[in-house]
Amino acid sequence: MNKIVTMGEILVEIMTTEVGQSFRQPGALAGPYPSGAPAIFIDQVAKLNQPCGIISSVGDDDFGALNMFRLSNDGVDISGISVNKKIATGTAFVTYQKNGSRDFIFNYTNSACAHFSLTPSAKLLLKNCTHFHVMGSSLFSFRIIDEMKKAIEIVKNNGGSISFDPNIRKEMLKIPEMRQALNFILEYTDIFLPSGADISMLTSSNKENEAIEEILDLGVREIAIKRGRNGGSFYNRSELISLPPFASDEVDPTGAGDCFGAAFVVCRLKGMSPEDSLRYANAAGALAVARKGPMEGTSTFSELDTFIERCAK
Repeated sequence: MNKIVTMGEILVEIMTTEVGQSFRQPGALAGPYPSGAPAIFIDQVAKLNQPCGIISSVGDDDFGALNMFRLSNDGVDISGISVNKKIATGTAFVTYQKNGSRDFIFNYTNSACAHFSLTPSAKLLLKNCTHFHVMGSSLFSFRIIDEMKKAIEIVKNNGGSISFDPNIRKEMLKIPEMRQALNFILEYTDIFLPSGADISMLTSSNKENEAIEEILDLGVREIAIKRGRNGGSFYNRSELISLPPFASDEVDPTGAGDCFGAAFVVCRLKGMSPEDSLRYANAAGALAVARKGPMEGTSTFSELDTFIERCAK
């Protein structure tokens, strides 16, 4: 059976409890919740009963223990997570604005997850990996990019496949070395998972159809675009499929894209059709936003099937 592995930041998320609440004065907070885009992705993979693991690092503290317990309890192989006794686990503090946007105060560039490496346990995890997932948010230092490149080459040399979610800040593309690294990853990518306008971030064209052609010309086999409230789309050389979203009462949008990507990748690796995979991905994203907390809305296939059937009535 396919084993999916990802690598990147693990952190805790602490959120305000009211819309419009600010960190400039004391107020009620919710959390800590286990978080980090790669961690959310791999937890959703595990909830779909797919063998999986993550490579990262946490501090020797309660935040690290919280994440490791949650991931392990949900079925993730955490042997690739090292515990740093000198540096704390990463954090994210989140406020919610009245216009629907969110503001984040991150600390992971100076946290334990900024210091992970391919330890012997991590290399063993990669040896048994048949699919490796790259999250753009994890590419926040050139040392980590070098580790990511090594992991990609290990998996590819073993005949594995790669998926890439380019959730990166646009200003990162102004750094020549960063753009080169992203282009390197894209050239190895089999499944590309951008969000909306991000489809053109790594191409020479701002038009979606031209950007899609450019990416497919690089050797990417298929593209699944996350369109949030507008559902999702699938593209390869012969097919174009667009599916509408599932209705859901949004409580917290954090993690929805990660759940979408995880469900799509798992379904495709299980041999499901692009349309069925996209349908499950849309459902996973819809259920994710209905729960407070970035990892609280991850779902099993049984839960997804029940949700899809209920929405069809």
